Amino acid sequence: MMILDIKDLTLRFGGLTAVNKVSFGIEEGSIESLIGPNGAGKTSLFNCLTGFYKPQEGDVLFEGKSLLKLRPHKITALGMARTFQNLRLFKNLTVMENVMSGMHCRASSGVAGAILRPPAQRAEEKRIRDVALECMEFVGILDFKNRLAKNLPYGDQRRVEWARALATQPKLLLLDEPAAGLNYDEKMQLIELIRRIRDERKITVFLIEHDMGLVMKVSEKIFVIDYGTKIAEGTAQEVQNNPRVIEAYLGKEEETAV
Repeated sequence: MMILDIKDLTLRFGGLTAVNKVSFGIEEGSIESLIGPNGAGKTSLFNCLTGFYKPQEGDVLFEGKSLLKLRPHKITALGMARTFQNLRLFKNLTVMENVMSGMHCRASSGVAGAILRPPAQRAEEKRIRDVALECMEFVGILDFKNRLAKNLPYGDQRRVEWARALATQPKLLLLDEPAAGLNYDEKMQLIELIRRIRDERKITVFLIEHDMGLVMKVSEKIFVIDYGTKIAEGTAQEVQNNPRVIEAYLGKEEETAV
């Protein structure tokens, strides 16, 4: 069953076509990746999926429901969370506060509840705190819960962002360059964490990543785009051996004149 179905998606910026009639589906319960050279349109595609960009053509279906007219927070509430290539933490808030902010889309109490704090409000606050604690423990940052996010090493700041995304309680998690800036050991831990997210939390994972070693180790299926167009899809071995993929990354060998 496809949890996400992308149909002929096209995004233009003036005369530039960033995403060109791209179609593919993400299987529920899978770990799948989107790769391509720099400027291929990967993040633009992610931004279309999550409501930050509005494509001119095509459709995006999440569990059969079109996302094209929905704002990002509505898409998150449906069960699709994402992280960003560049960290977007609240640097002057604690780790706990950052992760708790991910539960905003699941909160129901309004301004009056926050002021009066009836039993239902207090129960919801406890639930939000409990979810945040559990997510921090899951990604390995529970010991840092009271530290300001800006005071953590870069790798741990990445973990804060992952914990916050998990706190939205997603069915599908989109990771945009999750290994960027990580050292070798941190990348190996990331591979393990991605697998645990899928296996233990039953969350489908779809990632953009430039680290081909990581992609090949963790992905069950890989999609490749170049100049906004999908040029290949398949297993790691199939993609590695695809002539169009090799050409996109290494360039076409010039013919030697005889």
